[in-house]
Amino acid sequence: MANSVSPLHTSYVAGHHGPEGKIGVTLEEIEDFAMVQFSAWPNTLARTGTEAARIAGCATAASPGEAVLGKIGTLLRVEPLKWWLVAPAGSLSETPVLAPEDGAILDLLQSRVWIRVGGPKAEVLLNHFLPIDLRAAAFPSGTVASTGFHHVGVTLWRDQTGLNLLLPRSFAVSLWDLLCESALQYGLEVIQPER
Repeated sequence: MANSVSPLHTSYVAGHHGPEGKIGVTLEEIEDFAMVQFSAWPNTLARTGTEAARIAGCATAASPGEAVLGKIGTLLRVEPLKWWLVAPAGSLSETPVLAPEDGAILDLLQSRVWIRVGGPKAEVLLNHFLPIDLRAAAFPSGTVASTGFHHVGVTLWRDQTGLNLLLPRSFAVSLWDLLCESALQYGLEVIQPER
């Protein structure tokens, strides 16, 4: 699976922005990753989930609203009949295959941009835009949600490193600009992606 060129390359400036000496939010684009969707039919849900978990290296498939970290990557249950596998680039040598009677697999890499949001004000920043209670008690590590960000459907999950957003590629620049502009008040650190 080939990685695409990020639409954000001309939109971000690495470094500190906002009040001097204050970093409330960090934003980082994760560029090198693989992303595959597993879709089950209603009568093959368990079988497709088991196969998705096997490929991700998870003990079990993620339940609705859950993100499970496996040996290969993170398996997100984004819809009742769908899982997304988000993994480091190169961890999947080729797109996995399902028998047509079991479900369908789709390579989604070209459709999404991955942004990691961190820092002590990450939840506050995201709550400017997302209608979700992001406090750790309500949205703990291993939780995933599909929601709206400025009228655009996005996927959010929390892992041990912080909050992660998967943005549709065609809206990534405008949503990135909104995040950066709003984060300035808290002190923003934009982390340069590794290339």
